Amino acid sequence: MFTRSLASKAACGLLLAVGLAGCAAAIARNPVPATLEGETVVVGMGPAPIRYWGDELPPNADAIVKEKWAQTRAGRPHLVAAGKRPVVNFLALSGGGSDGAFGAGVLAGWTASGKRPEFDLVTGVSTGALTAPFAFMGPKYDPALKHVFTQSTTKDIAIAQPVRGLLGGDALASNAPLARVVAYYVDEKFLEEVAAEHRKGRRLLIGTTNLDAERPVIWDMGAIATSGRPEALDLFRTVLLASAAIPAVFPPGFIKVSADGSVYDEMHVDGGATREVFLVPTQFMASKTDGRLGINPIRRAYIIRNGHVDPEYKAVKARTLSIAGRAVSSLIKSQGVGDLYELYVFAKKNGIDYNLAYIPGDFHDTSTQAFDPVYMTKLYDLGYQMAVAGYPWKKVPPRMVGN
Repeated sequence: MFTRSLASKAACGLLLAVGLAGCAAAIARNPVPATLEGETVVVGMGPAPIRYWGDELPPNADAIVKEKWAQTRAGRPHLVAAGKRPVVNFLALSGGGSDGAFGAGVLAGWTASGKRPEFDLVTGVSTGALTAPFAFMGPKYDPALKHVFTQSTTKDIAIAQPVRGLLGGDALASNAPLARVVAYYVDEKFLEEVAAEHRKGRRLLIGTTNLDAERPVIWDMGAIATSGRPEALDLFRTVLLASAAIPAVFPPGFIKVSADGSVYDEMHVDGGATREVFLVPTQFMASKTDGRLGINPIRRAYIIRNGHVDPEYKAVKARTLSIAGRAVSSLIKSQGVGDLYELYVFAKKNGIDYNLAYIPGDFHDTSTQAFDPVYMTKLYDLGYQMAVAGYPWKKVPPRMVGN
């Protein structure tokens, strides 16, 4: 969910936190022992798999794919009708904070163009995680996305609490306002809608970072929704907020897990800390699963990078915090571009058509606060107009010949 201003705040917070570490008392917690890291089960959710590591192929990968296609055949028989290759469309939404207005605009403009497909798989990280459930549910939620990404101000997202954050707290700001927004839209009815689509073979995946393990985690939100567990709604909301929890700025999401007869807590933060954008673990090989299942789909991936990819000049003040903030924002941008290359290699390996969108280099950040409705409205309108006109999807990552 990082933006340049939020990255600067995170850098400032980390530097100050280091300086005050000696006089601050840490919040008590019970982390998972390293020896049990791979054996945890989310408390209250039963043994059904609802998540897996994002940096390795899950051991039950074949079963996951098999179940998905069985549900597709039963719930969407037109997609696998005899005599034609099924076409499946993937949508991956990146982090980017208020720049998520761009992706929201692209989706709405895509709808208006009459060419927006139904996505078989939708993934989201950070601000993309907040967009993904609505994108997954389709065009009827375009107005909700527009409202969130054009009407919200910083106070609608966070409440500053720097003193508490630096003197023993877990963040410089409370995300209680954002939690209220998530709770307003993500209710039991919404969960039932997600579950219904999951049963048709569609998938909604959200990425977080397990900060103790220093690894990405992929959450199957449809599996959570179909679990029937009383804890499902709260967990669904917690995962969304955790994926958007900028380290040091917003509080992490603590998730209760059990292992070897004991209960522990996992600390999950912004998925962008490990992956700015993703589809599935890159070890996946479509050719192997397709052969075993007797399928041969046409796969298309649409990747929306909620941010810039080109270098942007800005004179940096010769001050510690200014230097740190600029360095962090540059690092985040470079990591995001690297993730686009990784997805490109993955797409080529699996015969997936690669389509990339990102904020044009001539559109400059004019925001006056972390979430500036004037800036976000202009960015939303840009994405909308580009999509209505027929978005010029890039076929290769930035800085490659032919882009």
